[in-house]
Amino acid sequence: MRHRLAALLLLPLLAACAPEVGSEAWCEKLDEKEKAQWTLEETGNYARHCIIKVE
Repeated sequence: MRHRLAALLLLPLLAACAPEVGSEAWCEKLDEKEKAQWTLEETGNYARHCIIKVE
């Protein structure tokens, strides 16, 4: 039970380490990732935020 509670409490901290979708850091991180491993959502967000730059 303690392990589950600890995991739930730490999850937001781990998620905070990832760059915000659409940020310059996020675009750079995705550029480094092999395109064959991109998800459909990542592909759409990359086009929207890194190529077309829709705000």
